[in-house]
Amino acid sequence: MEVLYPMTNGYDGLYKKIEELKVMVEKNLTVRNRAGIHARPAAIIAQAANKFECEIILSRDDIEVNAKSIMGVITMAAGYNTVLTLRTDGSDEQQAADAIENLFESRFEEE
Repeated sequence: MEVLYPMTNGYDGLYKKIEELKVMVEKNLTVRNRAGIHARPAAIIAQAANKFECEIILSRDDIEVNAKSIMGVITMAAGYNTVLTLRTDGSDEQQAADAIENLFESRFEEE
């Protein structure tokens, strides 16, 4: 996406083109709870993800799902020690990534 902004060199009406920088957060997360991602952790992930406006994607190999969907998260079949990639993109991407990462680090409070 191109953004135009007025130049501040005194020439009215002149604009300089800049490319909008696309920034997203990406983290690798390891499933640490012994039971893996079953219904309860999937619900916890989706519930946390739905608190944020940004897009939140979990991926593994060639599977990519919306983390705001319980069924999507369950279909990943992520067992113990599975590494998932988390990508967040939007206005609150860093906060969302940190919140989801904290869930993984706390083992979804199961152990």
